[in-house]
Amino acid sequence: MSSTLGLYHPGASVVHRMPAGSKLLLLVLAAVGTHWLGSPARIAYATLTVALLYALAHVPVRVAWTQVRPLVPLVVVLGGFQTIVAGWRAAVVIVGALVLLAALAALVTLTTRTTALVDTVVRTLGPLRRVGLDPERVGLVLALGIRAVPVVAGFAAQVRDAQRARGLTASPSAFAVPLIVRALRHADAQGDALLARGFDD
Repeated sequence: MSSTLGLYHPGASVVHRMPAGSKLLLLVLAAVGTHWLGSPARIAYATLTVALLYALAHVPVRVAWTQVRPLVPLVVVLGGFQTIVAGWRAAVVIVGALVLLAALAALVTLTTRTTALVDTVVRTLGPLRRVGLDPERVGLVLALGIRAVPVVAGFAAQVRDAQRARGLTASPSAFAVPLIVRALRHADAQGDALLARGFDD
């Protein structure tokens, strides 16, 4: 079972045509701007804005939902906890800001090729070569991280399907253990592949 989580969604919208650097800068500004999302009303306005951006990018609803669906368990747990300790308004603000940032980050990856993102990061970090930072290595880590998102999501889907086929109950440990094992095996195989291509640890 394939996953569209974190994968580039081809298109020719105005959002797709924006430079990768501009998108990353706007994402950083949005993260800083969550400081001003201090009420449910502002969260609602921000949610409408993000929804309009997805519509402007011509991202199907199914694909958009795939980006935030993995956050549902966290939303339930965090939202319930915040409601108990701080009230429902605080829960809406905290959980809403988290989901909105995740949705915006997903929109960046959906509308920007990984190569463009990596090239932008490498160029931006170029001046730091003087202090010993390797921008290409950072770019490689970024590319591997972006690629790992749909891979791990695919592993999670395979584990769920296997559990359903065996009639197993939805135990958190029964789900987490095989998922972690598959992810670690994938990481080991990827590390071996990098070493074979001349990358050190």
